[in-house]
Amino acid sequence: MEPGEPGEPGEAAWRGAGGRPMGGRSLLELAVATGVAAWATWAVLLMPGFRRVPLRLQVPYQPSGPQQAANALALLRGRSGKTVDLGSGDGRLVLEAYKQGLRPAVGYELNPWLLCLSHYRAWKAGYHGKVSFLKKDLWKVNLSDCHNVIVFLAPSVKPPLATKLLAELPDEARVVAGRFPFPSWTPTSTLGQGLEQVWAYDMKEVRRAAQSSAEGSRV
Repeated sequence: MEPGEPGEPGEAAWRGAGGRPMGGRSLLELAVATGVAAWATWAVLLMPGFRRVPLRLQVPYQPSGPQQAANALALLRGRSGKTVDLGSGDGRLVLEAYKQGLRPAVGYELNPWLLCLSHYRAWKAGYHGKVSFLKKDLWKVNLSDCHNVIVFLAPSVKPPLATKLLAELPDEARVVAGRFPFPSWTPTSTLGQGLEQVWAYDMKEVRRAAQSSAEGSRV
């Protein structure tokens, strides 16, 4: 085939600026550039929130879907008191909690870019100054005054977080977990299926089950 002739029917052709075919070297350069762009996005937007957190406790950002958020808030319907989202990301769950009357509504997030996005979303919704987004490490925050805790975190984080919640939360508190349940806790209720499923845990019942298990192990 002479240069410049069209390829066979169905043959894919990669072309650069001006419509010229891209050779193997050009494709390699494109792939490298794409990888660098992805790394830069990670370094600028996501890495800042991880630098001071031990590797095993790091939680990658993954926004909750509309149905996940709706299910989580449904399990908190009718409740009151301070509500916190641990690792609040872009702030959507905090805003929805405030709309539902769960106040004060607070989000804890280390990533400064996500905090900026959260503040913008609050301003856009007309809730600026009514909800709080704090740049604090969730592992160092005292949760003893929290009555509703929302947790959309990775499964590897759940066991150490369960220890913290048991030590700090009052008996009247309820924890709502999305995406993954707490492996050693029995939920009070659950809602949704598959990726949309959420689990609610009442701390009084969790402590009672833990105490019964400890007593049984001593017999």
